[in-house]
Amino acid sequence: MSNKRGAKPLATSLHLNGKSPPKLIQNICVYCGSGQGAKPIYAEAARTLGQSLAANDIGLVYGGGSLGLMGEVARSTLDAGGRVTGIIPEFLSEKEQMMTDADELIVTKDMHERKQLMFLKSDAFVALPGGIGTLEELVEQLTWSQLGRHEKPIIVADIGGFWSPFLNLLAHMKEDAFIRSGLDVHFSVVGDAANIVPAALAAVERKGEIDPGIAVAARF
Repeated sequence: MSNKRGAKPLATSLHLNGKSPPKLIQNICVYCGSGQGAKPIYAEAARTLGQSLAANDIGLVYGGGSLGLMGEVARSTLDAGGRVTGIIPEFLSEKEQMMTDADELIVTKDMHERKQLMFLKSDAFVALPGGIGTLEELVEQLTWSQLGRHEKPIIVADIGGFWSPFLNLLAHMKEDAFIRSGLDVHFSVVGDAANIVPAALAAVERKGEIDPGIAVAARF
């Protein structure tokens, strides 16, 4: 399906010997709520992230719905000329009103297939504010990373302090020795949506050594 969208913003890039450097991140998976949440800053952050993805020529991979923060990040990416892949299980296609304007829309048979495809198609993961489903998706990627199943960057977008209780819980788990030495949980915490994409790129480029001006590198 073709989309009538604005021109894609020009992204700044470094050219060496007349050649562009290899692209470190092709697609970023964004986990977020199918609701708007109680604070307008959540939707604002989703829109900012979508615009940032498009400006950096990074595709969005997300849950495929058009409601809530999912719809905000997808529409803002499309409106800015970016690429969107929506992946949604058949039983949620009506409930979450799947976004038919996406460049690629994949309807899966269940949640397991959805999550597997989101993982395979993505080079990094971002958690915006959301509910139990968002929490479950974030924790799954943190677990896989902890167990050495992948080294893809994980960015926790702590917009307005939304994820602070979760971060405190991880610190509590570490203090009580349920997150043990050798099984650390690596991710980055970003408070400003404009810094999400730079933090993900820095994590790939520096293998996790995040510039503290962009993000806080968390190690639980």
